[in-house]
Amino acid sequence: MKIIGLTGGIGSGKTTVAKMFSKLGVPIYIADVEAKKLTNSSKIIRRELIALLGENAYTDAGLNRTYVADKIFNDTNLLQAVNKIIHPRVAMHFKKWTTKQNAPYVIKEAAILFENGGYKHCDLTILVTAPKAIRIARVMARDKTSKEAIEQRINNQWSDKEKLKLADIIIENTTIEATKKRVSEIHKTLLL
Repeated sequence: MKIIGLTGGIGSGKTTVAKMFSKLGVPIYIADVEAKKLTNSSKIIRRELIALLGENAYTDAGLNRTYVADKIFNDTNLLQAVNKIIHPRVAMHFKKWTTKQNAPYVIKEAAILFENGGYKHCDLTILVTAPKAIRIARVMARDKTSKEAIEQRINNQWSDKEKLKLADIIIENTTIEATKKRVSEIHKTLLL
C-alpha cells in the first residue's frame, strides 16, 4: 500500500481535496483531527504540555486551544516544543491506522508534512496551493478571525515556494471544478 502525503498552507483547501479523494474511496487520515483527539485522550501528552505551557493549557473540557494558540503562535521555540510532544505520537497512531486499511493507497493529510519531516515516510507528496488572498478570505469566512491573525499563522508555516521543492504533485486549488478534475487524474495515476 502506498502512502501519499497531502499538505498545503492554511486556507489552501487541503481538507477539501482530501474529501474529494475520500469520495473516490481512498482512506484518509487527517493528522490535525487525530492530533486534537490525542491531545485530549493521551495522559502523556497532557502531562508534557502542562509542564511546558502551565496548568492553563487544559481545562475540564480538554485542551485550552485559545490559550495554547496564543502562546505558541507568538513563540517559534514553544511551537517547535509542542510539535515535538504531539507529532511523534500522531506518527505512531498513523502507523497503526494504516495496518487496518485495505486499499491501493492511503492519504495522510498534514498541515506541516514537510516542516516536521513526515514527507520522508511517504511514497509521494501532493501540495495544495492557492493565492494568498484567496487563502486569507477562506480562513476569515471559516474561522471568523482577523486577517492579521491568519497572516501570523501563515508566517509560522513554510511558504509554498519552500514546499514546492519537496512536492511531487501540485494541485492549484482555485476552482472546485478544476480541482475535482485534477484529483480524478491523480487518483487514476495512483491506481496504476
